[in-house]
Amino acid sequence: MLNDLSLISHATAAIAYALLAGLVATRYLRRDIDRSIFLAAIVSSIWAGSLVTQSLWQEPSFFIRYLLELLRDAAWVAVLFALLRDAFRTANLKGQLRRIMTGATLLLILVLLGSGALEYLSGLTILDGKTKVVGQIALSLMGLSLVEQIWRNAVTFGRSSMKYVCIAVASLFAYDFFMYADALLFGQVADSFWNARGLVNAAIVPLFAVNVINTRKQPVDFQLSRSAVFHAGALMLAGGYLLFLAIGGYYVRIMGGDWGEALRILFLSAALIFLVTLATSRRVRARLMVFIGQNFFDYKYDYRDEWLKMTRELANLSNSPPLPERVIRILSGLVESNAGAIWVKQDRGDFALQSAINLAPPKYTTIDASSELIRFFGEREWIVDLHEYHRDPVRYNLLEIPDPILQITGGWLVIPLYLGNDLYGIALVGNPYARVELNWENFDLVKVVARQTCNLLAQADAQSRLSQAMQFEAVSKASAFMVHDLKTLIAQLSLLVKNAPRHRDKTEFIDDMIQTTDHAVRKMASLVDHIRRPADETMETKVLELGQAIEAVAEQYAKGQPAPRVVPHPEDIFINADLEQLHSILGHLIQNAQDATPAGGEITLTLKTARDNVVLFIQDTGSGMTEEFIQTRLFKPFESTKGLTGMGIGAYQAREYVRNVGGNIDVTSEPGVGSCFTLRFPLARPGSLADSTSREKAPETLTTTDEGAK
Repeated sequence: MLNDLSLISHATAAIAYALLAGLVATRYLRRDIDRSIFLAAIVSSIWAGSLVTQSLWQEPSFFIRYLLELLRDAAWVAVLFALLRDAFRTANLKGQLRRIMTGATLLLILVLLGSGALEYLSGLTILDGKTKVVGQIALSLMGLSLVEQIWRNAVTFGRSSMKYVCIAVASLFAYDFFMYADALLFGQVADSFWNARGLVNAAIVPLFAVNVINTRKQPVDFQLSRSAVFHAGALMLAGGYLLFLAIGGYYVRIMGGDWGEALRILFLSAALIFLVTLATSRRVRARLMVFIGQNFFDYKYDYRDEWLKMTRELANLSNSPPLPERVIRILSGLVESNAGAIWVKQDRGDFALQSAINLAPPKYTTIDASSELIRFFGEREWIVDLHEYHRDPVRYNLLEIPDPILQITGGWLVIPLYLGNDLYGIALVGNPYARVELNWENFDLVKVVARQTCNLLAQADAQSRLSQAMQFEAVSKASAFMVHDLKTLIAQLSLLVKNAPRHRDKTEFIDDMIQTTDHAVRKMASLVDHIRRPADETMETKVLELGQAIEAVAEQYAKGQPAPRVVPHPEDIFINADLEQLHSILGHLIQNAQDATPAGGEITLTLKTARDNVVLFIQDTGSGMTEEFIQTRLFKPFESTKGLTGMGIGAYQAREYVRNVGGNIDVTSEPGVGSCFTLRFPLARPGSLADSTSREKAPETLTTTDEGAK
């Protein structure tokens, strides 16, 4: 029964691969990949057919069947090398890499074939069964590693042209790997694996057929990068190491006697710990990458990968880690190091240490602007190799290196950072993990990255300076508002002092002086309270009668010319506002109207109610304003038409306060005719008027806090 299953299984595989070879031969033999699949299909069909004849007539011999299986594996490896052909041509790979990859495969196949041939001819056992099984496992691992690296390094748009062939070849080698690994573990090939092998091989034939049809006009385009070579080498070394462990553990158990099992576990544990230590060692990785770059590639760097890493590192907008530390990591990573320091130019021209990673900072950290190194970098864009400098200072014209750099233990490369043509900073890179041979390629890439990172350092510094300037500007603006209010109070008190000698004996003057002084004191107290009050504190307002407040302000400014006239309103109108600030902004607007209107002109204040709102019109017959002035300058802080006597913030302050209580200000004006300021206030809610009884009641007693008026 088992023999029948094997016969059916491998007969199916022989027929399937024969049909695949016919399909490829009759239509698609224009590319290397098609010809390699054609050859592999023929060899696979012959191999499966030999297993069929062996089941029927016990022919051919084991050596012939073993030879055909090795040839089948070699044919499918050749398919993978056909995929790699373009990579050797476009990825700037040296021929040495191709020779090593091809030589390793051929050597393994020739060793297995040669040993089999010697056994066949001499009748002696050259390689025992377990060694042959290990050889088959090694071939399977090599095929899987090639498939993995081909797929990993294929560009996205090229994967569709190789997807099916990669899946098929990987399935073929993966099945063989598990079958022979099971045989190595249990001492023989399991019948279940062997009988199903032909059907599994036949099942993947449609994948090859679909690949051949779909890729008739699609190019196979991918790149084999340094990372690919690194991972392929690491995978092969790890696979070989694990095979060595399996063989070593077997012989340790056999030769250990009663302690064999314990010694085997000890051996395997120690070996695995050693493997993990190597795999996680950054120093080992750096040395391996340097070895690959020096021996297998025309260029030391994968520039696309380096640029993407730098972009990802600098795209982080947070300050963790700080930008100078990230710049150090980028520059040091280019030469397999993880240590460095950076100095940045200060306002006085000296260079101050900004950050140091894995290097002990010196006692004195500032590089003087007059030092010889600064002059040297000002003349030429050189990278100073401190190792070379210590061996041959004459090469650098006996250049004197500043103590802050020489005193750092473990320094290696001194890199100038240029902003345009000016030296902006200096970077120091520490000793590398592995010995790195520097050439023009290292220096060119380091210089380009240094300039790019220097631009970002300069931008960050400019942003910091701009933030500080904005903070100082905010303080200046706040001071300007305070000066504006104090200037008004000074003017009132100065007028009192000026009129005191003439009117000191008049009772009315004394009363007016007391009232004006009290107003000034309350205004200054309010100003101090406003300065102390937190910026986010809820603005407190009171319910006040607007008509009464307007009459009080008009009476205060009635001494100026022309005197403002208030048009009476028949009803009481209540709004939520702060009485002092309302008086202040109305006073600013009336004063501006008086300044713009001749003594014979008119200033009129009119109240009108609308739905849920009250509107105050302040009209004058003054000089007027242009539309362009209203749109661009009227409400802009520190823009004044009064020359040095004006602060230019009265209108701006008035609009901002009205908006804060929920209203707005509109302006219409015509040059030579006059202006009209329209102030709209929301009416106070009915609930806030519960305690108000009459207009004669003092506004200060009608207090509430309207949280919604902020």
